[in-house]
Amino acid sequence: MGIVVSEYHSDINNKLRDAAIKRLKNSGVPAKQIITVYAPGAYEIPLAARWLFDSDDFDAIICLGCVIKGDTEHDFYINDAVAKQLLKMGVDDDAPYVLGVLTVNNLQQALDRSGGKLGNKGDECALAALKMLDLRDHLAS
Repeated sequence: MGIVVSEYHSDINNKLRDAAIKRLKNSGVPAKQIITVYAPGAYEIPLAARWLFDSDDFDAIICLGCVIKGDTEHDFYINDAVAKQLLKMGVDDDAPYVLGVLTVNNLQQALDRSGGKLGNKGDECALAALKMLDLRDHLAS
């Protein structure tokens, strides 16, 4: 299982990463089969995910990051580009590229979604990846 984590907003993203890894390990994925790489920011996640996917035999890639709205509309363009590209890659590669990029209005919303009162999106993304692989295996049998 591959994980791509944005370095930007590392305080948030490392919480997402840790929760994803915990979920995978608790679900029986051996630690040595969980490979994590880092992209400079959310916009770079799809290319890092592509390189990671192509580097080895990965069933799924979990993509984690955080884009906080600012004074401009940069967040919309980044989030839209990342989401569309990960979806395209997943369909093209017949493999889940799970979108775990928080798209929030402020830091508090990011904290709430990275282990705060609204849970942890990293955990949810790892679970989604596992469920997609189970679905694939079920349909293939």
